Amino acid sequence: MGMKEILEFVKIEHTLFSLPFVLIGYILAHNQFVNDISSSKYGVDILWILIAAVGARGLAMALNRIIDKDIDAANPRTRNRHLVSGSMSMNTAWTLSVVFLGMLLFGAWQLNEVSFMMAWLPVLVFVIYPYTKRYTWLCHFWLGLCLGLAPAGAWVAVTADVHGWASITGIQDGMTGFYWYPEIFFISLGVALWIAAFDINYARMDVESDRENSVHSFPSRFGDTATTRTSIQLTLLWFACFAISDPTDEIWFLAAAGIMSALNIGVILSRERIPDFQTALFRVSMLTGWVLLVAIIMIDPLTNDGIMN
Repeated sequence: MGMKEILEFVKIEHTLFSLPFVLIGYILAHNQFVNDISSSKYGVDILWILIAAVGARGLAMALNRIIDKDIDAANPRTRNRHLVSGSMSMNTAWTLSVVFLGMLLFGAWQLNEVSFMMAWLPVLVFVIYPYTKRYTWLCHFWLGLCLGLAPAGAWVAVTADVHGWASITGIQDGMTGFYWYPEIFFISLGVALWIAAFDINYARMDVESDRENSVHSFPSRFGDTATTRTSIQLTLLWFACFAISDPTDEIWFLAAAGIMSALNIGVILSRERIPDFQTALFRVSMLTGWVLLVAIIMIDPLTNDGIMN
């Protein structure tokens, strides 16, 4: 089993969805607490955050492939995946899961106590996700939760260096106030809705197979028209979340979110006229996070003792 097969197994290209929001969470925390932590600590933090993020992403995909092996075998689109075809053994898949879990835990441990002690949360969310599609079409929203943890986790990793457990609880020295509201809360909620909108369209490919094999998805439950309507509504909602969060109080972030939401809606509405709808949707959706990241960096490029100093 070579590196190429491992990267294909975990679909490394899907990391492009979560990575920009990991960096956005890091930048938001940096901008909020820039005067409280040394620049060298920020530089080290980003390294361990990225290691933990890569570990989390790999673990999520490996667990999904292991738990969904039988579902993948029953679907013509997925029956050539590694575990179904036999090109990778279950032992290898479990070994990779342990390695990715180790990356997540080690990165979190190197950051601070709060990050390490909260590492159970994404692991639990990842384990539950593959089972949701066996019971409810809300599985798309649970997947959104999985990726919505990315900016929140990176934000906590930095903020906990300053405020410890108060970065989550909001309770410190008898004072109460949530540091994560509204910015990181609405960013994370926006990411969750954005991924849900993408995933219900992604599930269009498997409608017949899902119905035959009792796999729950929004398109198989409600049909094509409802899928289009709901995905547009979700796109408008994630735009609203990013607009409300407006972490910079500048027009550029709002403009970037508006442009990308319009592009996503345009692709969804043009589905029948686009030769390869899924590829077009993947590219536009993936680009969304990067455009928002660039907008934040352009507004405040971390020049105050930051990594771009």
